[in-house]
Amino acid sequence: MKKVRILGVDPGYAIVGFGVVDYDGFRFSLVEYGAVLTEADTPFPQRLRAIRNDMEFIFGEFSPDVMAIEKLYFNTNHTTGIDVAQARGVTLLSAAERDVPIYEYTPLQVKSAVVGYGKAEKKQVMEMTRQILGLVNIPKPDDAADALAIAICHGHSTRWG
Repeated sequence: MKKVRILGVDPGYAIVGFGVVDYDGFRFSLVEYGAVLTEADTPFPQRLRAIRNDMEFIFGEFSPDVMAIEKLYFNTNHTTGIDVAQARGVTLLSAAERDVPIYEYTPLQVKSAVVGYGKAEKKQVMEMTRQILGLVNIPKPDDAADALAIAICHGHSTRWG
């Protein structure tokens, strides 16, 4: 089976976590992870442009076969959720313009796929992500670790072969 390169994305507008892994149906290997950061005092449209530019770089640099991204859900703060949705949109557009298939996962699906338990604590997900990727330390920032967990979720949720 050929390796698949998965870009995992934890959407946001202050911090967008990303993680790139290769998966052969049995093992994950880390390619890169990090975060796109935007400054709080930057006007929102410029923050969106910065996210878009950085996502363009990530797609160009790592050429993912698929993108896995966290599905949005609104809890109490709808204003923040709308801003995150807009930032998520520029990320989706970067994938769509390259015809990179997009897969969306809920936090419950990510926890279930990585830990085996949908109500796992965040620390458990981060520790399992570290173990699955064979890393010495949990990736930082947390948003990058979350993005890697989303990528692992996609690998575990897809039929390969």
